[in-house]
Amino acid sequence: MNLIAPVFEGLPSPIFSPLLATVGSENVPVVLAGVLLSLVVIYFASKLGGELSRSLNFPPVLGELVGGVVVGASALHLLAFPESGAVAADSAIMTVLQWIGGLTPDAVQAVFESQSEVISVLAELGVIILLFEIGLESDLRELQKVGYQAALVAVVGVVAPFAAGTAGLMLLFHVPAIPAIFAGAALTATSIGITSKVLSELGRLKSREGQIIVGAAVIDDVLGIIVLAVVASLAKTGEVDVLNVVYLIISATAFLLGAIFLGKFFNNAFVAIVDKLETRGKLVIPALIFAFLMAFLANAIHLEAILGAFAAGLVLDETDRRKELDQQIIPIADILVPIFFVTVGAKADLGVLNPAIPANREGLVIAAFLIGVAIVGKVITGWAVFGQPQINRLAIGVGMIPRGEVGLVFAGIGSASGVLTKPLEAAIIIMVILTTFLAPPCLRFAFDRGLESEAATDAEQVVS
Repeated sequence: MNLIAPVFEGLPSPIFSPLLATVGSENVPVVLAGVLLSLVVIYFASKLGGELSRSLNFPPVLGELVGGVVVGASALHLLAFPESGAVAADSAIMTVLQWIGGLTPDAVQAVFESQSEVISVLAELGVIILLFEIGLESDLRELQKVGYQAALVAVVGVVAPFAAGTAGLMLLFHVPAIPAIFAGAALTATSIGITSKVLSELGRLKSREGQIIVGAAVIDDVLGIIVLAVVASLAKTGEVDVLNVVYLIISATAFLLGAIFLGKFFNNAFVAIVDKLETRGKLVIPALIFAFLMAFLANAIHLEAILGAFAAGLVLDETDRRKELDQQIIPIADILVPIFFVTVGAKADLGVLNPAIPANREGLVIAAFLIGVAIVGKVITGWAVFGQPQINRLAIGVGMIPRGEVGLVFAGIGSASGVLTKPLEAAIIIMVILTTFLAPPCLRFAFDRGLESEAATDAEQVVS
């Protein structure tokens, strides 16, 4: 007997009907129940993990990811997803629903697939909102203050780890071209939020090193999103087509730069429209319309939707209502973005990195390789700075190390596209976690060492 359906008979579950084509109408309320339970688990894991991470002086996003790992395939099995190879029996939530509702094995499998699809769609909306938010926080005017030095650091920080990671995976581990390119692309990211927080705590945000790091991180985000758009589109085609790569690079760059250029004319019209509206959401709703429209246009020309959302954020960052819009986007991001991060963690089966199982040892070696490339590929960027006497090059390089939320975006999209094997996906997530954990203490050490070096130099000058 289905005990859940009567409870939900009055609820508007038909809104999900386009996603529930394989589920009988009598089981639609069960799907809704599964979605609701999944959201309870996701929000509980994200909040608990975020708070614990924050109490340890680490970014909350790491706690959300680890929370996803705990409730997902690696531990509690509360969340499972068909694209990861799971079936209904692998999900504790589905087991509960089957017991309560008296569902047949076929019915519970259909419910499992449908509720997983709903959660995946919500996660996709979360990453679109996240990239829109990152675009709003990326102040292009700040780039002018650090100039070509930041640009050079950013280019080296993208090219070096991408080339070393891709080539190393293909030559040393015989990984196919597209997964290797995707993993190499995941090494290019730099987290603005994490680095800026540490620099601010150290009182170094306005220093020469701090300005170069933050400026380079902004450019890294722009370059990284273009790289992501290219490799994600390559993943869809299943082959490396040089002409297609050239088209994607040109179209991604033209789309981004064109959006920014046209944004100067759009901003006045946007503000004029907003000023004439009088109902609730008069600022945030037009902004979301623009973000979703840009995401659609990017997708329509075979780029990633997130590139359009990021470009929309960059455009609206130049409006006079930016600060107000930032505040209004935060609650929306608080609702949707954790779904994305917890889902990424839940899909990662870290059991494939268990060294006790011989078949997993290759994944551990790949993880160690990616971590080494991730650190060295960014540290060397400090030595790309020239014409700056007595600058702390180690601090600049270390400041570029953390991948943070941007690296997770790469991992999540790579997982959704199906191009990453489980060991490679888990290795990328381990790399993101470790580089983000290492960056704050290492940055403190780099600046402390710089102060000691400056003090020793001053002492030598006094003696001489």
